[in-house]
Amino acid sequence: MWQKLSLRARINLLLALGLTLALAINIARLVAEAAPRVRAEDQSVIRLAREFVETIIPSLNEAPDPDARLDQIVRDLSRLRHVSITRQGDASVSERSGNGDHERSPPAWFIALVHPETTAVSVPITIHGKPQSLVITSHPNDEMAEIWDGIITQLAVSSALAIALFLVTMTVVGRALAPLQALSQTMANIEAGQYGSRVEPGGAPELAAICAKLNHLAGTLGEAVEDKRRLAERTVSLQDLERKEIARELHDEFGPYLFTLRAHVGALMRLSEDGAPAADPLRKHGTAIMEQINALQQFNRRILEKLRPVGLAELGLREALGVLLRLWRESRPDVTIDANIASAPDETGEVTDLTVYRIVQEALTNAFRHADATAVSVTVEQAAGMNGSRGCALVRVSDNGRGLAPDHKFGFGLIGMRERILALGGTLNVVSGNEGVTVEAVVPHGSRH
Repeated sequence: MWQKLSLRARINLLLALGLTLALAINIARLVAEAAPRVRAEDQSVIRLAREFVETIIPSLNEAPDPDARLDQIVRDLSRLRHVSITRQGDASVSERSGNGDHERSPPAWFIALVHPETTAVSVPITIHGKPQSLVITSHPNDEMAEIWDGIITQLAVSSALAIALFLVTMTVVGRALAPLQALSQTMANIEAGQYGSRVEPGGAPELAAICAKLNHLAGTLGEAVEDKRRLAERTVSLQDLERKEIARELHDEFGPYLFTLRAHVGALMRLSEDGAPAADPLRKHGTAIMEQINALQQFNRRILEKLRPVGLAELGLREALGVLLRLWRESRPDVTIDANIASAPDETGEVTDLTVYRIVQEALTNAFRHADATAVSVTVEQAAGMNGSRGCALVRVSDNGRGLAPDHKFGFGLIGMRERILALGGTLNVVSGNEGVTVEAVVPHGSRH
């Protein structure tokens, strides 16, 4: 049952139990202190009455009528609240109820617990040599009635204060926990995909901090979902762009080669119909066919290089990058290319190797095509991961070109690289200044599958 209660109900229930327990302990303390108080009062009044009797007895012998004087004293003392004095053997004095002026009479269990028996003391006196006795009887009912009235009054006052405190605390707790309902509703909205939902910070400072963090989380989650959507859209766009590029190259280059081959093969077939064709026409068409085949092979290698670097899996990342840099040095001998490529560990991952290769390839392509650089530096290092669980590759390509314009927008190549690296959990930064452009990437090691 406790698990089904809300936080507000739990706090209110604990508060009610605490106040009830405190009230019960206070009443129990008053009841426990009642018996000693009644006994002390009982003994006190009997002692005082006895001392008073012993004080007035000597003056009785000087009175003209000692018996009448004693009866008068007994009648006067019988009006006392907590004690009565009677002459021993005097049956004319009735028992006192002891209720006094109190309207409430203590219950029987309280009387039995506090003072169940009446105390009586006999005081011997002598009048003109005749021994007599006065009986001093205590009546604690009045004292017990006063104590009971005090307990009832304190119970009523304490109950009223406890109820008031409970209501005030319940109101304060209710207002303090009010943001919880808004928090729950906002979480439900976020779960349903409404990332623009926000909750108004309020309540206790802790709850206000939670509300602020939830709002920040919702904003961050919304941005992440939007980035994911843009990433998917760009991925589709890049795939379409690559398909269009390959289709264009196949149409513009592969098609003419095939048409030329078909023409030369048709010519050879016509020559074969002549019976004994001349060697020169055969050699001419054969040479043309070989040239077209060589061109097709080069074109095929270029297409395969775009789709996947040739030799990366067989040679490894370091050797594949060496081949790439050698090709650039041969095609651009006027540019100085410095390379520092560390040996990669055995388990860098096929995806990581391909990503590092593409970063270097794209950065070099941009440096040679757009930067007018005279020197390029390529660095590939291995380092420990940020969380220490796996390593990463640090890639840095710098040039001394003219840098990027302030309003420069990245092309599809760098955009694709950045999204690919982010998907792997890495980072890509492009810094441009007066001394050229630096492309720096951190690529975590991944799986080879």
